[in-house]
Amino acid sequence: MTDELSKVFAALADPTRRDMVARLAVSDATVSQLAEPYDVSIQAVSKHLKVLEDAGLVTRTREAQKRPVHLEAEVFDLMTKWIERYRQRAEERYQRLDALLAEMNDGPEAERPEVEDENTTRKGKAS
Repeated sequence: MTDELSKVFAALADPTRRDMVARLAVSDATVSQLAEPYDVSIQAVSKHLKVLEDAGLVTRTREAQKRPVHLEAEVFDLMTKWIERYRQRAEERYQRLDALLAEMNDGPEAERPEVEDENTTRKGKAS
């Protein structure tokens, strides 16, 4: 049994389905309207929509003769929470790394006086 988040990510793994989701984010559309830009059959688009439906990303309603497909934005909250948790952890790691690098740069080497290079020393002695 797969969890809801896995279904969502699996559904969005396909570029055609991601494009459909992007288009549905603008407005609802019928299956025919969704199929227009693709060189595939209506049946293929319906299969893509079935995967998106099973993941909870879209629903189909009935309006007279039409059955528009609607994007269910609430599912993105689940994804956002999951992604945000790991983004925060990564950010904390980067902050610790930044602090460590700053400490290394401000450490004992920063306290040493600047050493003259050989060319400056030779010129000074030759004069």
